[in-house]
Amino acid sequence: MAQKNNPWETDLPAEPGQTIVRKLKNTSPVKVAQFQSSKNSFGGMLKLGILALVLLWLGSGFYQLQPSEQGVVLRFGKYVTTTDAGLHYHIPYPIEKVIKLNVTQERSINLGMDDNFAQNRFSNRSSVALNSFTESHMLTGDENIVDINLTVVWKIKNAKDYLFNVRSPDVTVRVAAQSVLREIVGQSEMQPIITGDRSKVEDETKTELQKLMDDFGAGIVIVRVKLQKADPPKQVVDAFNEVQRAKADQERFKNEAEAYRNEVLPKAKGEAVKRLQDAEAYKEAVINKAKGDAERFMSVYNAYKDGKEVTAIRLYLETMEDVIKQSDTTIVDPSAKGANVLPILQIK
Repeated sequence: MAQKNNPWETDLPAEPGQTIVRKLKNTSPVKVAQFQSSKNSFGGMLKLGILALVLLWLGSGFYQLQPSEQGVVLRFGKYVTTTDAGLHYHIPYPIEKVIKLNVTQERSINLGMDDNFAQNRFSNRSSVALNSFTESHMLTGDENIVDINLTVVWKIKNAKDYLFNVRSPDVTVRVAAQSVLREIVGQSEMQPIITGDRSKVEDETKTELQKLMDDFGAGIVIVRVKLQKADPPKQVVDAFNEVQRAKADQERFKNEAEAYRNEVLPKAKGEAVKRLQDAEAYKEAVINKAKGDAERFMSVYNAYKDGKEVTAIRLYLETMEDVIKQSDTTIVDPSAKGANVLPILQIK
């Protein structure tokens, strides 16, 4: 019989799983100890590895939130709590997860042509133009059409409501803003919206849109609303400008008439006052003169009653003196002939 060179071989048929046991029985005790030691080392390393993985998994539950962020903690997809800025911990994934939201970032939507083209650069331009036309053209209360471009700026107020109460916040804000704006424009006239009463439309739109967001529980706060454009449609802009120029001329003529009236009326009133004052002065002068003449006449009459002859001579002499002063005739007494009288030749 041939000599066996391999000590691990045997003539007996080995059952599955028993070959290594027979080999261990047939080997030396030193080799068996070495094998058990390597086996124990492998088991310890495996435990350490598992422990490290567990610690690493548990450590993944720490998360940091910035001052501008809020964290929404979900446990198996169900809301648990909302956390603010700072260091926090949650049960690691897949049991819990955290959704971080920036609650101070201002987001905006723009109702109008430009915003639609910017968001749909690779879509069908004709359909975008049609949608933007429908979105920006609105009917006013006086049955005119106005082309409006509105910008709405908003941010997150409540992270939980923002995540769970609305499916598409941007679309919700856009549709709600368009609905509110159409209602407000439909109750206003075209002229104030275009020419100067935009702040009223902006304030009313912001107030009503905020009420609508609160009713939805959207967790959104409207920061501001701004009318970027409020013009008549391009198809009628020339006719509208002509009407505006006519109204401007009307206003100018009205202002010129007001200025002329303001200039003429005070002058006429002053002239009337002056004439009244002159008339009053003339009346007083006439009355005073009449009173003076009457008093003078009465004084003469009283003197006449006291000395009729003397008064008559005095009146006669005064009258003749006044008459002679106004006469160019020189009268020489005939009895003065031969006297030293020098005739004076009148030169005219």
